[in-house]
Amino acid sequence: MNQFPLPSTLKTLPPADRRRLMDIAREVSFPQGARLFEEGGHADRFWIVRTGTVALDLHVPGRRAAVIETLGHGQLVGWSWLFTPCVWHLGGEATTPVRAYEFDASVVRTTSRQDDAFGRHVAEWVGGIVAHRLHATRTRLLDLYAPYGSGSAL
Repeated sequence: MNQFPLPSTLKTLPPADRRRLMDIAREVSFPQGARLFEEGGHADRFWIVRTGTVALDLHVPGRRAAVIETLGHGQLVGWSWLFTPCVWHLGGEATTPVRAYEFDASVVRTTSRQDDAFGRHVAEWVGGIVAHRLHATRTRLLDLYAPYGSGSAL
């Protein structure tokens, strides 16, 4: 059992599942400019950022990649590993030096298959993050392109 502190992003998981997930983690670091993953590549891991920032980007033919979102301390980087065919929907690049917890997706998926409750909790945790990000993206798009914006007060 590792002795990593539990990231706050895991607070929606039951305590035993948090510890179990963190037992799978290993500490990694990336220098500024390092590519963590490429759009269309095999999604075989994910991260929780400890320090630094990671830009999620989208390939735009004939142009520089468009940054969609920037993630930082305590945030989950990568959810494509959970959904077949386990292919990255975006790319990811360290915009500053990054320290993170890295998780082997195949180990998490295997553990999830062996323990239905753990698997359900992890899926709900990741699904909640994806739903929150989709809502935030929708709001940003409305603010940019709708005639009266999203209607939300900033």
